[in-house]
Amino acid sequence: MSGLVHALLTCAVVVLVIARQFRTRRITTDRRWWIVPSVVAFLALREPGVIDPHHQTGAILLLGVELLIGLAMGAGWAWTTRIWTEPDGSVWSKSTKASLAVWIVGVGLRLGLFGIGALLGVHQNSSALLLGLAATLLVRSGLVVWRTQSLRPADEVGRAYGDGVSQASWKEHV
Repeated sequence: MSGLVHALLTCAVVVLVIARQFRTRRITTDRRWWIVPSVVAFLALREPGVIDPHHQTGAILLLGVELLIGLAMGAGWAWTTRIWTEPDGSVWSKSTKASLAVWIVGVGLRLGLFGIGALLGVHQNSSALLLGLAATLLVRSGLVVWRTQSLRPADEVGRAYGDGVSQASWKEHV
C-alpha cells in the first residue's frame, strides 16, 4: 500500500472512531470489544517499514514512546467518558469535553514525536501511528467495558421476600 493511501486510511479510521465516540452510544459488554483494535494493529504490522533499518535504535525508541502515548490516551479517554444506565438496564456512553482535550493533547504529543523523529533523521511511516491508535482503542475499550460491569446489578434476577422458602405441598382447606 502506498504511503498516501496508508495515511488516508489512518485519517479515516481516526475520524470514524472520534465521530462515533462523541455521539451517545449504547454499550454492549460482549466479548468482541478487542476486535477493532486487533484489526488496526494487524493492518499496521503487515506493512514493512515500522522500524527504520538505518536508525533502528531511534525508531524503536520512537515506536515505544508512540505506544506509551497511545496507552495513556486510551486510559485518559476511557476515564473521561461519561457512562450511565437507563431504567431498562441498558448502559450508554458519550465522550465529554475532557475526552476532546485528551485527544488534542495526544495529537499534539504525536506531532511533537514526529518532529523529533524528523530532526533525528528517522524515517517514520503511518504504521507506527496505527499501532499507537490500536493501543489507544484497546485500552479505552477495555476500561470502558470494565467500568460498565460495575454499573450492572450483581444479581441479574431480582429477589423477592419469601424466595428460598419451601412451599407446602398441600393446601389447607377451611
